[in-house]
Amino acid sequence: MLNYFLKRLVGLAPTLLIVAVLVFLFVHMLPGDPARLAAGQDADLETVELVRKELGLDKPLPEQFVRFFTNIVQGDLGTSIRTRRPVITEIAERFMPTLLLTLVSMAWSVVFGMGIGIISAVYRNRWPDRLGMTLAVSGISFPAFALGMLLMQIFSVDLGWLPTVGASSWQHYILPSITLGAAVAAVMARFTRASFVEVIQEDFVRTARAKGLRERIVIIKHCLRNALIPVVTMMGLQFGFLLGGSIVVEAVFNWPGLGRLLVDSVNMRDYPVIQALVLLFSLEFILINLVVDMLYGFINPTIRYK
Repeated sequence: MLNYFLKRLVGLAPTLLIVAVLVFLFVHMLPGDPARLAAGQDADLETVELVRKELGLDKPLPEQFVRFFTNIVQGDLGTSIRTRRPVITEIAERFMPTLLLTLVSMAWSVVFGMGIGIISAVYRNRWPDRLGMTLAVSGISFPAFALGMLLMQIFSVDLGWLPTVGASSWQHYILPSITLGAAVAAVMARFTRASFVEVIQEDFVRTARAKGLRERIVIIKHCLRNALIPVVTMMGLQFGFLLGGSIVVEAVFNWPGLGRLLVDSVNMRDYPVIQALVLLFSLEFILINLVVDMLYGFINPTIRYK
């Protein structure tokens, strides 16, 4: 397992290199002049050119990329054009609110999603199954930004129960986490149901029931573990989705996280911050997939890594 883990880590380098090239080309294709935005709309052409030279945007793209990649290898993510602060400082200040929001959203969505999926599989084609899948389809179909605004209108504006902006208390996490995790819970419910339905029909489940085991023992001890591998795979993918999907939710709730930072950076054409954030999101996706692959061995000991 250790050799497999090390090989996967080594394989990160070419993937991140490809991502770095694509991100660099993408941000330089964005319309707008970052030098003009940094200098201000009232600045003259001479001032704009001085700012462009200071930012290194006057050099050819290949030279800019070499400088960008060299700095990344050395651990220097550059300086924000918008705030003139180190990019790593900007990201560090916004990282924890996004991580905590993602963890809270993932926790409740996994618990409720798997619970609904298991109940729907056990009571297949009966009213609990129909109710659970109706909720799942509704969760997938409802856009995150619309759900967020609806929740704010009901629980903040009309009822006055919960705050709408900020991240200073546990109450601030309720509405954003529900908005962010609704679609994930719906996907988990549908995927868990499909996995459990397949496992419940296996011969070893019928044998366990024939031995007189209680249905709760059959579901938890025999079905759950065998149905977990595809569910864990989807769980890892959805966790990555939450990290990326937080951009919309953070914009709706004005959340002080990485998603909001990315939106502000795109608006201001802050190249260093955009490049660093996209690379960070890509690295998180890759590491999450690696962790999921490693979890297979703990869930099913018969799996061998090569």
